Amino acid sequence: MGSLSIFHWLIVLLIVVLIFGTKKLPSIGKDLGGAVRGFKEGMKSESEKPSTQETEKTGRVIEGESEKK
Repeated sequence: MGSLSIFHWLIVLLIVVLIFGTKKLPSIGKDLGGAVRGFKEGMKSESEKPSTQETEKTGRVIEGESEKK
């Protein structure tokens, strides 16, 4: 009791297939994978950005284009 056997998972899978149908399952998986990929890229780009404190200390911009005065 408390753990699910393979037969329990097969019943859950059968119910999911009956509810959503076989044609919608690949599109649901594709959408879910795209959302996870977008979330990972968002987290990665946030960690790579320099903080504003670092740019205020040095007075330099690490990435981007400089303007000529």
